[in-house]
This record gives sequence, structure tokens and C-alpha cells, in this order.
Amino acid sequence: MLLDDELPGLTYLKMLCEQIPELEVVKAFNQPDVFLAESNRLNFDLCILDIEMPHINGIQLAELLKGKLIIFTTAHKEYAAEAFDLDVVDFVRKPIELERLQKAVHKAIKQLTDTLYSKKFTHLNTDKGKSLIVFDQLCYIKSSGIDSRDKDVLLKDGSKICLKNISFEKLQNILPSNRFCRINKQEIIAIDIVRHFSFNQIASTIPDEQNKPLMFYLSEVYRNTFLEKVKI
Repeated sequence: MLLDDELPGLTYLKMLCEQIPELEVVKAFNQPDVFLAESNRLNFDLCILDIEMPHINGIQLAELLKGKLIIFTTAHKEYAAEAFDLDVVDFVRKPIELERLQKAVHKAIKQLTDTLYSKKFTHLNTDKGKSLIVFDQLCYIKSSGIDSRDKDVLLKDGSKICLKNISFEKLQNILPSNRFCRINKQEIIAIDIVRHFSFNQIASTIPDEQNKPLMFYLSEVYRNTFLEKVKI
């Protein structure tokens, strides 16, 4: 997400971000209060924030955005020490150059990737209450046949649980992206259960009722992402 109270600066920042392939701009704001109000209901990993703004500055905002990666932009170098006290990713001086912004973004991606790779579990609401979900134990996740807001999960020990009222989009933000892939509108699978795959089918290491490999449908929408993740 982007925030700069000066519209020309915000427009220029958005244009630069759109030239960085690894970035997707979720939303751009020029009013800090609107940014703060909407930040709790939007999915994002990184904020690029101006510091010098009326009413509330970027440093004050960053203190409220717990757990989010922050890149500051400003024309005032005197903020640098205070900004880095917050353990932000980077501090980019205005006028912003594309190469300098790319460097900051790549630092953010590395931090995010390192965090996701190191995390081994999460806690989610299930039909059994609040449950600890260990990523290594997951085989696949699919929409529940009873209520699509819920998700059925198969674990590697053969047991099943039901995640309550959670979207695939939220799950994709929680699961380590290098180890899981959404393959169609209804399913996410663990990469390590893939045995063979073709243009639109995936044969897994999981046996079905006839002791044959359990098959999954690979949709066109998610095909390129899947192929990227199974590259050797």
C-alpha cells in the first residue's frame, strides 16, 4: 500500500511501483486518516509511506502498523535516525529514483521470504476449536462441501480437520508461498505431494479409494504460478 499526502508525489510513486514486477499496488492513499481506517481490512505485506504529512506523520503511522514491512520516503534526511529506530526496511530520499526504490523493495521481499520460510506453524479456528496447524503436516486444503466459507484439510497422518470461515486469499497469506500453491478456485495443495503433472492435471502421492494416485485439476488461471513453484 502507498501513502503520500501530495497527489503528484503519490502518482509518481505509483508509476514507479508499477515498473517493479514483484510488486502489486493494492491501494494508494493521499489521506493518512483514510489509510489508517482501511489498513485493517486490506491484505498487504508492505507499506511505502511518506513521513512529512499533516495531523499524523509516517513514523506515527508505522508504529500502529504492527507486523507490516515499511519503506519510508521523504525529502527530509533528519528523519532517518528516528525511522530506523522502528526497524523499517529502508529509507528512500526524495526525489525517488526507480533503481533506489527497487533496491528497497528487494530488501523487503528478502525479509518477507525469510520470515515465511522460517515459520513452521500457525493457529486457526477449526471444528475442534483453536488448533495448531503445522505446515509440514498439510497435504491439501479444499472448499467444504457443506459451507464454502469453511475449508476441509487433509493431514499427512490421514486425519481431516475443517477450518472455519476462512478465505483462500487469507490462507495464501498465511501459508509459506514456496511450499503451497493454489491450483484452482477450490483447492490449495502442498508442493511436496506432487508426483506427476500434465497441462491440466496433477497426480499426487496420496492414494485414493482404489489405491491409485489422487488427482487434482490444474486450472489455467493458476497454471503459471504452479509451474514456477515446481521448477527445478
